[in-house]
Amino acid sequence: MPKNAPFQRAADAPSLPTSIVKFILFCLARFRGLMLLMLIFETGQAVGSILVPYAIKAIMDGVAQSPAGAVLQNLHYPLLLLAGLNLAEILFSRASGAVLIIIGPRLRQRTTKTLYAYLQYHAPRYFGSHFSGALAHRISETAMSVNHTVWTVLCDFWPILITFTVSTSLLLKVHQGLGFMVAGWVLVYVLLSYWLATRCRPYAQSYAATRSQVNGKIVDSVTNILNAKLFARLQFEREYLDGFLETEVQTARRTFWYMERVRWFQFISAALLKVGTVYYALTLWDSGLIGVGDFTMCIGLALLIISDARNLSRRFLEFFEYVGNIANGLDTIVQPHEIVDAHGALPLKITQGRIEFRNVCFGYDPKQLVFDNFNVVIEPGQRVGLVGFSGSGKSTFVGLMLRNYEPQSGQILIDGMDIAQVLQDSLHEQVSLIPQDPSLFHRSLKENINYGRLEVDDEAIKTAACLAHADEFIRNMPEGYSALVGERGVKLSGGQRQRIAIARVILKDAPILILDEATSSLDSITEKTIQENLDRAMGRKTVIAIAHRMSTIAHLDRILVFDQGSIVEDGEHSQLLARQGLYHRLWSMQAGGFLPDEAEIES
Repeated sequence: MPKNAPFQRAADAPSLPTSIVKFILFCLARFRGLMLLMLIFETGQAVGSILVPYAIKAIMDGVAQSPAGAVLQNLHYPLLLLAGLNLAEILFSRASGAVLIIIGPRLRQRTTKTLYAYLQYHAPRYFGSHFSGALAHRISETAMSVNHTVWTVLCDFWPILITFTVSTSLLLKVHQGLGFMVAGWVLVYVLLSYWLATRCRPYAQSYAATRSQVNGKIVDSVTNILNAKLFARLQFEREYLDGFLETEVQTARRTFWYMERVRWFQFISAALLKVGTVYYALTLWDSGLIGVGDFTMCIGLALLIISDARNLSRRFLEFFEYVGNIANGLDTIVQPHEIVDAHGALPLKITQGRIEFRNVCFGYDPKQLVFDNFNVVIEPGQRVGLVGFSGSGKSTFVGLMLRNYEPQSGQILIDGMDIAQVLQDSLHEQVSLIPQDPSLFHRSLKENINYGRLEVDDEAIKTAACLAHADEFIRNMPEGYSALVGERGVKLSGGQRQRIAIARVILKDAPILILDEATSSLDSITEKTIQENLDRAMGRKTVIAIAHRMSTIAHLDRILVFDQGSIVEDGEHSQLLARQGLYHRLWSMQAGGFLPDEAEIES
């Protein structure tokens, strides 16, 4: 997308802001009332906590002024104040905790849902550039960081602000010099802590990105663990992963060493305030400018300020780590959508199934076109085979038709409607694809089959499975149609996965059917049976079949021969053989029923 192009977002995707603050506010939008209530409770808890030294001061003054034996009688109000402040602190803090329990899980749920909903509308090119495990980790970590960021502001920064404000006010009433000294220390400490924490943000963001990458590498390695075993590469995988883990360790150390330097600053500053406050208060007491109660309150407030200041410094570091996680998540996920529905897009209504590529120009890299003014028409109900070497344009043809990619120019029409002007869901609802290597959900066999049409009954699912020659092996499984297939269907053989994919598409019953070597993993007898059932299921559908085993398409109505992004031959099997052209060469030279690669032809 050009640099100056507007931010493109799918119409049905959530309108997620790219700014960190706006994104957090977007996630909090439904919880404004509860957030305000929590703010009130945190204020009450902080005030109750910081006024405890004031109650102690009143008690100490009462003790100093009361004769022996009459102390308790003269301290009713200070003792009640102390008890009331402690009770208020308990009630307000637990009320805030209750609100947090109500909001917390819902806030994380909302953040996760919106990020996943946005992610769904990215184009296949985006998912080809990112590890699925890393994306899942980004969503989870971003959602958790939003929660932590909000709680840090509400439960740490806000109470600390109340503590500093109230304590400074109390100290100013005792003695202006002491109050200004502590206020100056607080101001300098907060500003320096904030500055140091902002410098930590790039470290935290880099650490978050590294963790995400390592998580993606682990998921990728675990997903391909059988390949590692087959090639005896278990040691290699461990060493390969060690490199990324070592990078994570180095990134973590840089981050944590910086944090450690900040903590040195925090401890030294706290010690200076502690010693300085005690010394200054002692000189004031020795000069008779403050009483014993004032002295006690000053020391108590200083210790509270030091405790909160240390907490503030630590929270600043954590806060910017959370902010770094959110920034990394937004940078990764909230990117412009490559392919979106046009404004005013209409649902596609296929009544015939006529497909036309009109002057289509397309290249994955616009400087290297795969198709240059490509034109072809597939008539309604035709069953068309696509053959050619790898890279000749067959898969690109299908990808463009499914609108996985957008052509740089030209139109792709189905029943006269430009697919760039129709709703993508309506296109995908009416076009079925059986891929060469089908991917299944880690769900039951029944759920995988009825994914083609969710509302059907068990009888329809069984009928589709029978047509796909899958019912027999399903019934032989201990749990039958309720059996789980494993991640990406790993519990099934390649042929079984392909049969489930075929059953799913048969059940979907879309008017246009695309077969990408749909029976390549099956034995010859099973393939012949399924092919006959598929032929019946095709009926009057428009069918496009990509073939590497040319015998599977010889019976089709029409065959398109691709070569370097162009259709060089077009006709029936017998016609193309009679022409003695590229198709004849391919048919003659295929080994074991499969096409050779281009290198073999040229040699």
